[in-house]
Amino acid sequence: MKIPLPFPRLVSPRRLHEAGVLGMNRRNHAYIMRYNRRADYPDVDDKLRTKELAIRFGVATAELIGSIRFQYEVRDFERLVGDAPDFVIKPGHGSGGRGILVVKHREDGRFFKPDGSSCDYDFVYEHISNILSGLYSLGGQVDYALFERCIDFSDVYSRFSFQGVPDVRLIVFRGYPVMAMIRLATKESDGRANLHQGAVGVGIGIRDGRPRFAAQHNREISRHPDTGALFSELVVPEWEAHLELAARCAEMTSLGYFGADIATDRRRGPLLLELNARPGLAIQIANGQGLLTRLRLIESLPVGAHPTRAEKIAFAREHFN
Repeated sequence: MKIPLPFPRLVSPRRLHEAGVLGMNRRNHAYIMRYNRRADYPDVDDKLRTKELAIRFGVATAELIGSIRFQYEVRDFERLVGDAPDFVIKPGHGSGGRGILVVKHREDGRFFKPDGSSCDYDFVYEHISNILSGLYSLGGQVDYALFERCIDFSDVYSRFSFQGVPDVRLIVFRGYPVMAMIRLATKESDGRANLHQGAVGVGIGIRDGRPRFAAQHNREISRHPDTGALFSELVVPEWEAHLELAARCAEMTSLGYFGADIATDRRRGPLLLELNARPGLAIQIANGQGLLTRLRLIESLPVGAHPTRAEKIAFAREHFN
């Protein structure tokens, strides 16, 4: 049953239940708290730990340059990045994309951002210092700065996004990829792939990686509001690799319920951006379908029903169109 869109001001709990909609309270108590041990949260909340786990378990991700943990190290950040032509600086415990600085190239002592603007050494020094102070971290805790090579984003989605870089979000439950969407930036969202700021969410079928539904501000749409591209023409390349990567993430962490964010690199294909132990629920709007029915199906399976990653993916593709 489809989710009723657009949402009226009042929707009865019964109607939402019939549509299989997973609410925040049920998500928190029945899935996050039940299947995610608090001790395992650092696997995804600490970006360096996530990166190291990905490398250990063969999950493709952006190249790691290094990290800075102490203020006295900040003055030598250029030595850390060495001759890397591009790099990204991230808060190790950041969330929501806050505190990320992308440098596409360097020239004559200037650091150039993706939009063509530039900054100097002092700006980057201050930015790293702000990261260490906890300005962007979860709960304001003292943090560290993580340095990675830039992802060479593919232009396969260029018709379907306004300036920003799309990413695929896959919800993984007990090792099964159960729901997917791609987030597409708009002029309204200021080039950010944030659905709450006006980006478009396009539901992607687990079976074949093809679009099933698209929504913006809880309303179904068929074209990108800025480019006019038909979402029915969107194709996620290397869909098998997306599913494989997401399912493999379930082997590198003990978390039972999480979201995997994946971007497509021009040369390397799908790469893991990050994992989220508390993935949002807007993916249901993007798909026009509730998540609860799918989660309950997985819960109904006997323990060990599909012991291998390939079997879990095959089951998901068969049942989650």
